[in-house]
Amino acid sequence: MTWTETLLAHEAAIRLGAFAGVFVAMAAWELLAPKRRQTIGRLRRWPGNLGIVVLNTVLIRIIFPVAAVGTAIAAAAHDWGLFNWLPVPTWLAVIASVVLLDLAIYLQHVLVHAVPALWRLHRMHHADLEFDVATGARFHPLEIALSMVIKIGIVAALGAPAVAVLLFEVVLNATSMFNHGNVRLAPWLDGALRKIVVTPDMHRVHHSVVPRETNSNFGFNLSCWDRLFGTYRAAPAAGHDGMTIGIEQFRNPRELRLDRMLIQPFRDDDRLYPLGRRENAT
Repeated sequence: MTWTETLLAHEAAIRLGAFAGVFVAMAAWELLAPKRRQTIGRLRRWPGNLGIVVLNTVLIRIIFPVAAVGTAIAAAAHDWGLFNWLPVPTWLAVIASVVLLDLAIYLQHVLVHAVPALWRLHRMHHADLEFDVATGARFHPLEIALSMVIKIGIVAALGAPAVAVLLFEVVLNATSMFNHGNVRLAPWLDGALRKIVVTPDMHRVHHSVVPRETNSNFGFNLSCWDRLFGTYRAAPAAGHDGMTIGIEQFRNPRELRLDRMLIQPFRDDDRLYPLGRRENAT
């Protein structure tokens, strides 16, 4: 068995192990050093959020049995994509692929805020009434499927090495749980970390009920994209303790149930959300 075959054979176990390890570590950190006091506890929110994780995992395995890593292996076998055409060393192709995939995720995130039909899918992520590690895994199955289609296309176009794709997906899942954590970081540490990666205090702004704050800080992993494209906002106007999490349409706690979460894209309209209006991201 070649190393690529071994990678594909163990990809699910690698991803699941990394997810479980980071999730447990972040959940424990939240208990020991929470940033905000939560008025709606885990017992009410987590069944729906974790139910979405299970549902998404099963659906993706059914619809995309080889997913992005399998696409990378196929691209290498058939000589598809940029890095299979250019005479670049593998280490450089891996680094470049991870960075470019992160840029693609940033741009995709901006897109789902800017296009009304896509916002209907994405707003379920924002409709959580609290902000913690379980929020980082709360995405509608239709958005997950769309994201996978986009990711597969980008991986094929780049000719990204399989190890780069697996590394990127593991890191993206880990950083999503980290930057959604309800955890307290010392200001000096937060300031140092956010020069490179998205921190919880940086991303929490993005989950504000205030539209100009919701439409800021789109990065999930590297923090440079928000600064580069002018979408960076340092802090919420009301402060982290005073800000309101969520969106206006879905404030009733019953919307935290799994069945209600699944039908959110097909309910109400988008008029309460001024798409594309960020105002000044200062």
